[in-house]
Amino acid sequence: MSRDTVNVALGARSYEVRIGQGLIAQAGRQIAPALRRKKVAVITDDTVAALHLMALAKSLEAEGIVMTALTIPPGESSKGWEQLARCTEWLLDQKIERRDVVIAFGGGVVGDLVGFASAILRRGVRFVQIPTTLLAQVDSSVGGKTGINTAQGKNLVGAFHQPSLVLADIDVLSSLPVRDFLAGYGEVVKYGLLGDAAFFDWLERHGPAMASGDAGLRQYAVKRSVEMKAGIVSRDETEEGERALLNLGHTFCHALEKATGYSDRLLHGEGVAIGCALAFELSQRLGLCSQEAPSRVRAHLRAMGTKVDLSDIQGDLPGAEALLALMGQDKKVVDGRLRFVLARSIGDAFVAEDVPPDLVKALLSEALQARG
Repeated sequence: MSRDTVNVALGARSYEVRIGQGLIAQAGRQIAPALRRKKVAVITDDTVAALHLMALAKSLEAEGIVMTALTIPPGESSKGWEQLARCTEWLLDQKIERRDVVIAFGGGVVGDLVGFASAILRRGVRFVQIPTTLLAQVDSSVGGKTGINTAQGKNLVGAFHQPSLVLADIDVLSSLPVRDFLAGYGEVVKYGLLGDAAFFDWLERHGPAMASGDAGLRQYAVKRSVEMKAGIVSRDETEEGERALLNLGHTFCHALEKATGYSDRLLHGEGVAIGCALAFELSQRLGLCSQEAPSRVRAHLRAMGTKVDLSDIQGDLPGAEALLALMGQDKKVVDGRLRFVLARSIGDAFVAEDVPPDLVKALLSEALQARG
């Protein structure tokens, strides 16, 4: 199968996202041209290390590149001050210089954490993303957003720090548990919903076969998602305008993640899928889109087997008032007003800053009541 390359056009900081099969086995050859000395520091998590670190090490060794590696515990709880300090201190111990390259080898947590450590180490060292989850390949590895979570909320401390290269190996997706793959799909479907109705049509036709393991379909879905994100990022790197569209579903999602303690009760991509369904429902209630649109979104998410409603989240959830308060902590709040990405139709989203809180509260109340 051929490889795809998507360019993220940011002037002197432009870089390529290479998408295809067997890229971990070729990582040494891909990364070598970027190195000023044949040494890299890899940070990964225990799960990815057990499955794929040996293959990466072998690939680097074949090019004469010396690798040191640090593994951190898997999961969202690692994306905080403790592991940030640990990673940064370790990189200093490895005598990583500004001209060296750090490799973030894992999912979104590893990418965000290691990217942020790279941003603050010696005021910025280069890093390469090798994302190992669908969510990281289509979203978090591209665009330079790095950061950690704090007690006050998600991603509230961080920096924009673009990678030098992204290698998205389609083969690695076959090692994901079904739930993790489907969670990543929440970010894939988001791209169709926010700006490409034809891509959403394609996903309706091919999504189930892609989820079942078709590598060609997976590669196209990753490529199209990355193309859309790269285009938006190149026009609005620091989220002054258009990039905010990428937050479709995220205002709901972040509140639900905080309400569930950033735990396995709700994975990020699952929260995005639920959030997208709620955003379309809210859009319909505001008279912005047809009644058919939210029904179509929900029907597709159901057909894919991902989470769709608040009733799909196990355990207790706070009331509508408390969820609304959690939304008030979100980074997307401007002058105290909640910002939502809403839609006029599938593929036509926009940012709204004047959504009546009472309407949001009513929507959440009904969704909570439906949980029974």
